[in-house]
Amino acid sequence: MADGFEVTPYRVEGRVDYAAYAKKFGISIIDKRIEDRISKHTGELHYLFRRKIFFGYRDLDFVLDEYEKGNPFYLYTGIAPSGSMTLGHLLSFMMTQHLQEKFGAEVLIQIPDEEKFLIKEGLTLERVHELAYDDAANVLALGFDRKKTKVFFDTEYAKTMYRQAVRVAKRITFSMVKDAFGFTNENNVGSIFYTSMQAVPAFLKSVQLGRNVPCLIPLGLDQDVHFRVARDAIAKLGYYKPAILHSIFLPSLSGKQKMSSSASDINDTIYLSDTPEVVEKKVHRAITGQQDTAELQKKLGGNPDKCAVCQYYKYLFEPDDKKLQAIFDGERKGTLLAGEHKDDLAKRINKFLEAQRKRKEQAMAKLDDYLLRD
Repeated sequence: MADGFEVTPYRVEGRVDYAAYAKKFGISIIDKRIEDRISKHTGELHYLFRRKIFFGYRDLDFVLDEYEKGNPFYLYTGIAPSGSMTLGHLLSFMMTQHLQEKFGAEVLIQIPDEEKFLIKEGLTLERVHELAYDDAANVLALGFDRKKTKVFFDTEYAKTMYRQAVRVAKRITFSMVKDAFGFTNENNVGSIFYTSMQAVPAFLKSVQLGRNVPCLIPLGLDQDVHFRVARDAIAKLGYYKPAILHSIFLPSLSGKQKMSSSASDINDTIYLSDTPEVVEKKVHRAITGQQDTAELQKKLGGNPDKCAVCQYYKYLFEPDDKKLQAIFDGERKGTLLAGEHKDDLAKRINKFLEAQRKRKEQAMAKLDDYLLRD
């Protein structure tokens, strides 16, 4: 961790300096010019942009240029199953669904049912494949257009995927992967090859249509390394480099910078499968930016920027900027106390999860309508 932090798909350590990461790896920061270009087509800017939760990009100008010339882009995102999805997993899918709605874009959702089997001990291939169906239903429950959205699992779409993945793999060396991911000679060959599979959906539409089609990928910053490795290889195959939108991480309830889905951090994380009772317990244990006692909080006020509860409103549970500001001001001025603060957030989370589970059941019943298989 030469920079004091490390970010890969399999490990996020230290306090991430997003500006330093962006500078080091050539990510452009979303500024007013880019916001104006986006809002020209979407109307009001989505709160995930307004609040800098999606903060960076690669080649976004290019896909917007092509869109305005009549060559529309498609969207690609995904998730690698390893357990129950968390609230943090939703950010990229929320942005993808929003952009689909505003730009009328087609969406490819890759659910690699082999990646975490290759990376994590104790997961069978059969279990990961089972989890993939659960993740697919949770993702589709967010409201993707059935006519414009396709989902695939790598093991069920392997004939199509592998043919293109080997073309990418030929242009990626072992030393490139070792350097980018921190792999060693002890990593299995499947994990080393996997980036080539994740690259395929970024140019698959171009292959299928026989012409170059721009691709835009909303993702969490931990997934950026796959495309830092693969974008040049894709270009060497004669296809457009995919454009990227980068989001920062949803903090954990303990104040750590990234919500984790690992079993060791189970109490720091809200899972989509959590019961109302579990949610209430977790939220009431969350760190706040408030003083040690109610009396001191009323007198001195707190720091909403250090409060996990405030951050959950910011990221997911209060899209209205004025109402969010009132919550932050209440903590800062001491008029909002931790108990009522946490009670309200727990209620909002449970209301969302209850609705999500109902939508998930409906999506599972229609899942075959979305699936691509060989």
